[in-house]
Amino acid sequence: MSCKPSLHCLVCIVCNKDTSLYSDPVLVPPPSLLSFWAMLRKRGSVILCGTFLFVTWNAILVLLLWGRSPLGHPNEPGREQRDLGEEPTDNVVADVLRMADTFEAELELQKEILLKIQGHQSRWELSNRGRAKVIPHKPVIPILVIACNRVTVRRCLDKLLEYRPSAELYPIIVSQDCGHADTAGVIRSYGNKVTHLKQPDLSDIAVRADHRKFQGYYKISRHYHWALNQVFKNLSYSSAVIVEDDLEVAPDFFEYFRALHPVLTSDPTLWCVSAWNDNGRDGYVDPGKANLLYRTDFFPGLGWMLLRELWEELEPKWPTSFWDDWMRQPEQRRNRACIRPEISRTLTFGRQGVSLGQFYDKYLRYIKLNSESVPFTKLDLSYLKEETYRKTFEKEVYSAPMVMYEDVKQGQLKGPGPFRLQYSTKDSFKLLAKNLGIMDDLKSGVPRTGYRGVVSFFSRGRRIYLAPPPGWTQYDP
Repeated sequence: MSCKPSLHCLVCIVCNKDTSLYSDPVLVPPPSLLSFWAMLRKRGSVILCGTFLFVTWNAILVLLLWGRSPLGHPNEPGREQRDLGEEPTDNVVADVLRMADTFEAELELQKEILLKIQGHQSRWELSNRGRAKVIPHKPVIPILVIACNRVTVRRCLDKLLEYRPSAELYPIIVSQDCGHADTAGVIRSYGNKVTHLKQPDLSDIAVRADHRKFQGYYKISRHYHWALNQVFKNLSYSSAVIVEDDLEVAPDFFEYFRALHPVLTSDPTLWCVSAWNDNGRDGYVDPGKANLLYRTDFFPGLGWMLLRELWEELEPKWPTSFWDDWMRQPEQRRNRACIRPEISRTLTFGRQGVSLGQFYDKYLRYIKLNSESVPFTKLDLSYLKEETYRKTFEKEVYSAPMVMYEDVKQGQLKGPGPFRLQYSTKDSFKLLAKNLGIMDDLKSGVPRTGYRGVVSFFSRGRRIYLAPPPGWTQYDP
């Protein structure tokens, strides 16, 4: 039914369904009122009753909408201005239109809130069904390469980059001392694959007359101090693995340190993790035990991880020279241990250096580099906890049958082992170690690879424990 134009446009507004006022279904009167209105029209009072119903209906809407709490928070900026601008006026149609806009805006707001709730609900449901997995945080472990004047740093960097599983988790930082141009050129050739830092102080260090030949050791200590400050203070890393420029790494080098990072951070009786076995020459390690790890009281170095907390402890008293031997002193070690592998994860190829090849030709060049990748992050390493490890290790050592040196040297041992060879003094240890072909020097009374005085090695396919008598309590510096 159509409405003819009339001076009484209010009636036309009610009748005309195309008009914007009644396009919103909220403002359409109930069917009962429409029926009552049609009956009145039949009696000839269409204009009068229509006007009455229209005004009445919209007055009710105005009262209902005005009775609602205004949108927004009580302290929301502009709230008072909106409240003042929403006072009723004499124009009922304009008031209704304004209230309709307000109501529509509120519906949109509630729709947005509902969509957000539905989004959160979908994520909760996915999580409950196991479809949404939270990726655990993996700490970044930078590799700090200490370089000087060896262009063969390329061999070190090539292997690190070849085996590195993630550039984000294992950034490689090369800290160079000496100012050697050719070495700097090699490092720069890697572009953004590595970060190249240059130690700024290349001056000679004043030393006493009898230490002039050790100038290189003083510079190395100064370089370590500067480089570690860059990593922990300037770059704010929480841990680091230190590799010197003459080291080649094994295929599972990164897996090894990733797995042992939580072991180091959770055990206060540990202070480092090393990739090196000082007695790791081929024939002196068990080739079938690439997954075997030890605690050791001797600081091995040669590819080792430390935490920022340890550097904060050591930095204020860092020595001017011979930093590695300083680390092995009781005042620094403080009865803490390191983790080391049965088979080394690093190999040194640097015969030339400040040490002038000390130990290289006799021991270091023959170190066996692991070639079998071990999934350390999937292994249970809880046996390395101090109390558990000590009890298990001492039980195995001191329950092993004791044998004589001649039996070991001449290969006359019977049975699969392990066997225990006992020493009683530092001198007897040195004599036995030298004759058996393992490293015989001690630092602050601690033998290389030693744990509670015991040195473990392989001989003719059998495990040998070179051990002090039962009841051992401490080292003799």
